[in-house]
Amino acid sequence: MATTLLMPKATAVWLVDNTALSFDQIAAFCGLHPLEVQGVADGDVANGIMGASPLQNGQLSREEIERGEANPNYRLKISEPKVRVAAPKRKGPRYTPISRRNERPNAIKWLLRNHPEMKDAQIMRLVGTTKSTIDSVREGSHWNNPNITPMDPVTLGLCSQIDLDLEVSRASKGSTPADELNQGTMLLTAEEALAGAHRGHHDSDAEERSPRLDREEELDADSVFAKLKSLKGDSNND
Repeated sequence: MATTLLMPKATAVWLVDNTALSFDQIAAFCGLHPLEVQGVADGDVANGIMGASPLQNGQLSREEIERGEANPNYRLKISEPKVRVAAPKRKGPRYTPISRRNERPNAIKWLLRNHPEMKDAQIMRLVGTTKSTIDSVREGSHWNNPNITPMDPVTLGLCSQIDLDLEVSRASKGSTPADELNQGTMLLTAEEALAGAHRGHHDSDAEERSPRLDREEELDADSVFAKLKSLKGDSNND
């Protein structure tokens, strides 16, 4: 990935004052004409400009300078940055070249058909369109509706695959079904919590009492059978 040199003339001033590089080498590295570099050395060009060290800003290494000083035909190579600075976020809709603007309805129809979960604002960012155009394509009232054919916006060159995947991911995260939302954990009020604890206490008491009641019922049945046997014996004696 190409990297742009920072402050070319200030870098040329520093290289002239601090290295033994030739004017051609400095000119090629800084993107200047060799006569400009000679003027820098003579004090006719860049007068009053303070030299900027490419070593400090990480755009050139000491080893690279030594290679150039050892070989006048060597051309210095700018160092790759160690830290990548994120590109500034785009504000407003994406700019679409004039040659591609007629393809936007096709891309909108493709997005509406294949990604209905995507919001209008996301489609506007992807293809650089307006909400009224999206509504007209959705409702079939677009002036060129008979000729609109769903086409992938990446194939049309209206957006990159990375941008499309990012918007689809955002849309899928934001479209949570209502059933999943209703299945979340709900906090109980103090009255409901106390009532539940009270019911649980009664249920446990009932479970503890149930074996006792069964035993009592068994005892009652034995006593009834004993009484019946005694009554039967008395009747036989009579």
